[in-house]
Amino acid sequence: MKRGINFSSSPLLTSAVPVWRSRLIVAGFALVFLGLAGRAAYVQVWGSDFYQQQGEVRLTRTLELPANRGRILDRNGLILATSVVAQSVWAIPENLDRQHPKLPEMARLLNMPLPELQRRLDIHPTFVWIRRQVDEPVALQIRELGIRGVHFRKEYKRQYPQGAAVAHVVGFTNVEDVGQEGIERAFNEQLSGRSGSRRVMRDRLGRVIEDVREVIPPVDGRDIHLSIDSRIQFFAFERLRQAVKEHNARGGGILVLDAVTGEVLAMANYPSFDTNQRRNLSGEQLRNRILTDTFEPGSTVKPFIAALALDRGVVQPETIVDTGNGRMTMAGFTISDIRPLGAVSVNELMKRSSNVGTVRIAQMMPARDMWETYTLLGYGQRPQVPFPGAVPGRLRGYQSWRPIEHATMSYGYGLSTSLFQIAQSYTVFARDGELVPVTLLRTQGKAKGVPVFSPASALAVRQMLALSTGPDGTGQRAQTLGYSVGGKTGTTRVQEGGGYAANRHRSFFVGIAPIDNPRIVAAVMIDEPSRGEFFGGVVAAPVFSDTVQQTLRMMGVKPDMTVRPHIVATTQEEAL
Repeated sequence: MKRGINFSSSPLLTSAVPVWRSRLIVAGFALVFLGLAGRAAYVQVWGSDFYQQQGEVRLTRTLELPANRGRILDRNGLILATSVVAQSVWAIPENLDRQHPKLPEMARLLNMPLPELQRRLDIHPTFVWIRRQVDEPVALQIRELGIRGVHFRKEYKRQYPQGAAVAHVVGFTNVEDVGQEGIERAFNEQLSGRSGSRRVMRDRLGRVIEDVREVIPPVDGRDIHLSIDSRIQFFAFERLRQAVKEHNARGGGILVLDAVTGEVLAMANYPSFDTNQRRNLSGEQLRNRILTDTFEPGSTVKPFIAALALDRGVVQPETIVDTGNGRMTMAGFTISDIRPLGAVSVNELMKRSSNVGTVRIAQMMPARDMWETYTLLGYGQRPQVPFPGAVPGRLRGYQSWRPIEHATMSYGYGLSTSLFQIAQSYTVFARDGELVPVTLLRTQGKAKGVPVFSPASALAVRQMLALSTGPDGTGQRAQTLGYSVGGKTGTTRVQEGGGYAANRHRSFFVGIAPIDNPRIVAAVMIDEPSRGEFFGGVVAAPVFSDTVQQTLRMMGVKPDMTVRPHIVATTQEEAL
């Protein structure tokens, strides 16, 4: 017989339970539900904007649609810089199988060691750039590998078809397509355009599901048409490179201007660099010497002293100036010529580049007149061209000039200029006394100049420049087959410490052609030639000659000479 169990008589059920315990439990549950209700209300009402934003961050993305950067073209429409489509490879490392068997193949296609690829994947779990601006064929091969977590973004890669010849003019952009040097930097805003955007929803693998708003299309950048003529630029660059190597020089520059329009037809520097391959570049290669380097211009400023004196009426071309034995002493300094000339005309002393004769003329005029002339020519002021790195040079106020400085500044010591400033200043002789504004952009028609000298004085000095390239002149090697030329040599010592180096020089030649109806101005500088010859008439003048002849032919200018140029033996006067 089974014994029955009387649950009602259990002491646990018959014991008295305090009322507060049950109430506490009920209150606890009530508080929990109240908290949940309050949290739900906060999420749905007061904090809804935040949580919607977080949801969008995780599900939607704004994709930038890059604008196509504008092209840079020469005056004839030849492409100097353009953009081509390139794919940038990126990854979501947390979605990528680090042991994927095709990772080594991807590293090989990217020309990247596998450890380097693995290191990049360790940078961030949700996004890393693996390689920017990969060529389309390579990107296609990587896409075909089918590695999950690897993605592609369409970008534009800059290409420079003309390479080193125009590197210092065109410049280059960085990987973000922002101009860093040259025209690319100077006109970055116009070239860049405006990027568009596309708001999309993605799944957890980064795949686009749908657009969530209207696509904003990009606005492509504007093309820039330069005044540069690629044919002239290339020839000038090659001739300059030849001269620098021939004389084992540190570097050099050449500038060719259209005297009518003020356009820069060529601006070449050497050493240069390939704008398509910019690894391990040095400042020596990147520097645009024509605009960034300043130096004492030496004898190239003597024609301005002659023009000023003619304007002031203190001399005429046939006025006799006594240079004595070719030496004069001032304040303990000796100013000398290569050889004594005695009493010679202004024409002759300019032709023979007499320091003493130039000082004699300068002493007939107040320092203020010289300073005002140099200032009108643009010395001591930053060139008015939109180019990064252009420097003003140095021209101290005339109030601080001592008599010896008044003298030395007349033949190019005591002030500093760039090759660009020297070339532009010679437009006063090509344009009958007017200084022509210089531009790097293609223009139409004759540029309006600023009067500096009278037309009569400018013409008289132009004839002196022609004499300088003739028999017994210092610039005979500047003569050009078929075209009359005129110009001035210059040779200066390089400043070193508080004085000048004994064996370091800069060689110059600047001139115009043709003489009777000038079309171009060209300036050449060879920096520190080191194979014995360093005179401007020997080192720089031949570069001027070849470049001017080729330039005038390309411009369709008819020859104005039928006699072959006659060059006699070189003399030491070419040092001036």
